Amino acid sequence: QVHLVASGGGFVQAGGSLRLSCAFSENITSVYTMEWYRQAPGKQRELLASLNSRGSTIHADSVKGRFTISSDNAKNTVYLQMNSLKPEDTANYYCTAARTRSYGLETFWGQGTQVTVSS
Repeated sequence: QVHLVASGGGFVQAGGSLRLSCAFSENITSVYTMEWYRQAPGKQRELLASLNSRGSTIHADSVKGRFTISSDNAKNTVYLQMNSLKPEDTANYYCTAARTRSYGLETFWGQGTQVTVSS
């Protein structure tokens, strides 16, 4: 069982920055793909960024150039640096760890951290 704890959310004005952290219970980045999602009220959950076990990253078009996923393996933490925030970035943000097992996809979710961007 992998435990994930997300933190770093809060209130920020448009144009500001936040860094979200996702701390996990063991060093898993060499095995799991780490991802950040968000979900705003009344909207579908959106995949924002992925960091795979080889260190490759992918960012959604909606956040490319503004958000960056990274990891610090010594701290067992994955980050989401968010710059140039917009009111439409307001949502609950979640981190996940996922890998393919013989029986299917194994995914662990952290609790969400709320980000509110004021105009």
